[in-house]
Order: sequence, then C-alpha cells, then structure tokens
Amino acid sequence: MTATAPGSPAEPGPPTAPGSPAEPGPPTAPGTPAAPGSPAESGPSAGSRYAAKPWLGQLTEAQRAPIAPPATPLHAFRAAAARAPEHPALAYFDGRLSYRETDALSDSVAGHLAARGLARGDRVAIMLQNSPHFVLALLGAWKAGATVVPLNPMYKAGEVGHALRDSGATALVCSDRAWESFLRETAADTSVRIALTASERDLQTRDDPRVLAFERVDTDADDLLAVARAGHPAPGGREPAGEDVALISYTSGTSGTPKGALNLHRGIAYNAERQRTGHPVPEGAGYFALAPLFHITGLVCELAACFGNAGTLVLAYRFDAGVVLDAFLEHRPAYTVGPSTAFMALAAHPAATRDHFSSFLVVSSGGAPVPPALVEKFRAGFGPYLHNGYGLTECTAPCAAVPPEKEAPVDPASGTLSVGVPGPETLVRILDENGAEVPFGEHGEIAVSGPQVVPGYWRLPEATAATFPEGELRTGDIGFMDTDGWLYVVDRKKDMINASGFKVWPREVEDVLYTHPAVREAAVVGIPDAYRGETVKAYVSLRPGTSVEPAELSAHCEQRLAAYKYPREVEILAELPKTTSGKILRRELRSHR
Repeated sequence: MTATAPGSPAEPGPPTAPGSPAEPGPPTAPGTPAAPGSPAESGPSAGSRYAAKPWLGQLTEAQRAPIAPPATPLHAFRAAAARAPEHPALAYFDGRLSYRETDALSDSVAGHLAARGLARGDRVAIMLQNSPHFVLALLGAWKAGATVVPLNPMYKAGEVGHALRDSGATALVCSDRAWESFLRETAADTSVRIALTASERDLQTRDDPRVLAFERVDTDADDLLAVARAGHPAPGGREPAGEDVALISYTSGTSGTPKGALNLHRGIAYNAERQRTGHPVPEGAGYFALAPLFHITGLVCELAACFGNAGTLVLAYRFDAGVVLDAFLEHRPAYTVGPSTAFMALAAHPAATRDHFSSFLVVSSGGAPVPPALVEKFRAGFGPYLHNGYGLTECTAPCAAVPPEKEAPVDPASGTLSVGVPGPETLVRILDENGAEVPFGEHGEIAVSGPQVVPGYWRLPEATAATFPEGELRTGDIGFMDTDGWLYVVDRKKDMINASGFKVWPREVEDVLYTHPAVREAAVVGIPDAYRGETVKAYVSLRPGTSVEPAELSAHCEQRLAAYKYPREVEILAELPKTTSGKILRRELRSHR
C-alpha cells in the first residue's frame, strides 16, 4: 500500500491507504468498494467451495433481497429527522430529546468544533458512557467532517494516552470528572488542542444513585451541553462520504496491543441497514443500548440501526442490572443486543420477571460466546430466545447472525451453539494453516469478505497486510461451517490448549461448565504442567444463593468430556475479569495464579 498526499484541509484528498506513516488528510478507504453481492474487492475466487453460499437457504426472500443503504449513518439520521422530527430520538431516564432537537444540538457542536479550528479529517476522541452527550458529540464530529475515536471510559491514563497519540486526535470529549482527575494532564502530552467536557447527570432529573452517584465538576474546558445549546450553525461542505473513515476503533479486547481499525461510513451504514431490514422491529420502536456505544456492537446495532429506523435510542449511562430492568419496564423497547455476561446478570437479578422482557421482539447477544445452557435457561425463565451473533471490530460488528425467525442449531459432536449464518453479500470461508479452504464440517480459521470489512489498521501496514490479505479478514478465530451454512465458532487460535499433544478448546469445556446449575460465569485456560506440558484449569463464578466445591465441578466435566479435556484445577472467584463490552479476559486469568 502507498500513501497519497492529502488535499486541502477543508476538502478530501485522493484516497489514502491505511497504515501509511505519513499524516493523512481526511481518512478515506483505498480502492473501490465491491459491488453488493460480489465476493470481495480482490478476495477469493468464484471457484471457492464457499462461493455457493449455502447459508442463503436459511434466509427468507426478504432477507436475501438487495438493500440500498444510505451513503453514511449521518445520512440515515438526517432522513429520520426529516420524516419524524418530533419523535424521541433519545431517552435518558426521564429525559427526552426529539430528532429535531438532537439534530439542532449536534449542528451546534459541529459549528463550535469548526470555529475552534477542527479541519475536515481531523480526529475527535470521545470518552463517555451511554448518555445523550455521546450521541451529540458523535453526530457533531461527523457533521464537522471529522473521524471519531471512541474510547472506553474505563481506560487509564496510559491507555488513553496511547490512543490519543496514535490517532493524532485534535479534539477530546470526555466527562468533567475524568478531565479533572487525569485527562487534562494526559492530553497535554498529545496533539489535543480542543477539549469539551460533559456532566452525564445533565439531560435528566432522576439522578438514579445506582449509576449517577457523582457530582458535577467545574472545568476549564468548554461544556458540551452549553456549546450544543449555543446555536452555532453547522459548517457547510463537510458532510462525510461513504469511503471516509467514520471511526478509528481501538481493539482492546482480549489480546495484544490495541490497533486502530478503520471503520468506514459505508460499512456502518451497510450493517445498520441489514440490521434494520432483517429484524421485525417497526419504525419508531425503542432500541435499548445494552452494549456500550463506544463499542462497535453498540454503535452499529443499536445507535445506527435505531436511527435508520427512526427509532428511540434508550440510554441508561452504564450497565447495572437493576437499572436496566427498570428501564425495560419504563420504555418498553423492542430490540436490544448485549454480551452473554449481561444476560447472565439480568437473569440472576432477584427482581427479574418475564414482564421485564415482554416488550421485546428481538433480543440478540454478541461480543462474547453464548453457552447453549444460557439460551435455554433464559428462555425458560423469561421468554425471549437469545439470538446469537458473531462479528468483530474489523468487520464493523456482525458478519453472521441467527435469523429472527430461527433458532441456532447445536453441534452434536462438541455441543457448540451456532453463531448464525452470514448475510447475502458476505462470504465466510474456513481456512487451514496454509490459507487453503477446508471441507464443510472441518475446523479452521474463519475468514470474512464483504462490504462491512474494514480496509485495514491505522498506520500499521504490516498488520494490515497480515490480517487482510487481498482484502479478506483473517479473524484469528477457529470455527467450522456445516453444509447448511451454519457457522460455529470454536475458540481463538491463541487460546488453544495443548495437553500431551491433544488440542483442547476452552470454549467446549466452558459450555459444559455452564450446564451446572451453580455456575454463573466460566473461563478455561491452559496452565503449565510438568508432565502434560499444559493442563486445563477452570475459573468460575457462582449464581447467587448457590454453593459448590471445585472438585464437584471438575467431576461434572470429567463425566461429560474426554479425559484430556476436563479441568484438573477449578478455582471459584467472586467475579471473572471482563472488558466493559462483556468479554471475559482469559489472559488476565493466566497470570492470576
């Protein structure tokens, strides 16, 4: 890949290749986008055994039909504001903002950023929880022609500093508390020269002490809400194009140094439109933001899909099971998506009833594996069937999902629950260690091509070349596909345990642990063993009001797994370490001993 000199600060230059060490102009994707339904820009040939796309048989005619997504998610928002200006766009406890108000407030944020010298293509970092402030900052940055860098509010100074320096962010939007406690000092060592702060107690009056037990803090930065209410006109001529980079999303997740994935506007618009057309959710319905908006799942499947459907995005600051259950009753949302750990916590809450979930038309789980036992327990206790899905930041959230009218099959050999089927324009292949396709039913690395796959990583040409050969995403996940097109994810390549030469996939052991009635969360890792090289160790947390001995859990697995697979050691913890998006961090458990 080669770098291209940027154009003027106010206008986009020619397409710039990701990974270039040179300072780019407005970030854009290299090359020309693939036509919908084509295998990929330059991906696998038509001779691929997977090119026939057997999964199309699992989709309805409507789900297979071509779609015409808007050019960008901002275009989708503007269209919703035009056709439903007084409909609530955002609901935050007892606060409401209509589409007309949200449009005007974010216009003013864009005007302020432009007046402060933000150029088209500059980067704006946003470090906020699920509140209207995040949405106003996001839309305002996009309207100013900027690329957004979403940051996890749980990040510490070193993690934030890396993202700010690596992205070259010009502006930072954060909570007033974080700015005063450490971000002012952290940002001083970066290229940030515009700061906006927000009190996430604004735009509501309930001040729920379970999640909003903090005070407003005066800062020396401009207040986001004051800026939004100032009535600045939005700058003209800066609307993003589909090939522009909407987000530089840092992959924190479960392994390695964070890399900035280049999520394009067209990729977000495509996946959001597939979500909208593929789900039986009526226009104007409520979408509950169970996943954090700074995570690609929340931003695409909740925010962008909601706005594409002129719906109401229901926000509750951060996850608290009691707060979420109360919000379900108050707002009666029709759709939500979240990690399996969130549904475990909701199901374990003593106040949870079937009525809390009665309004939902679709409940999806993504971001972390879903044990089959959880799906059945949740349906038996509360009604909804959890529709599994699979995606990565690098494919702009989902690349496979269980259709709303279907249930995921369980592989009879391993007990693994399918993550669903790819969409009609997506091509998923299973590859061996040499990159050759394996037959249906055999394990290999999952590879994805399609309009939602990002063009690469920010300023990392070697990582881009390794992860996206010929534009195809090599996920690092091991899985298989059956002859009907159902995709199964077995585990991460790096998490495989080698016990006396036998392969053990942690996910299979974890799924067995979840069948024990006392187990709430489970994670399995390999630990050094003088005789076997590695052996299996399990970490679990327990459901409220239950107790069990580690030896009993080990025996539970021994009865159901081959001798080399069951955990010789089991340790019970109060909580397992997780990312804020709900993924259990096995790498932290490896160093727990």
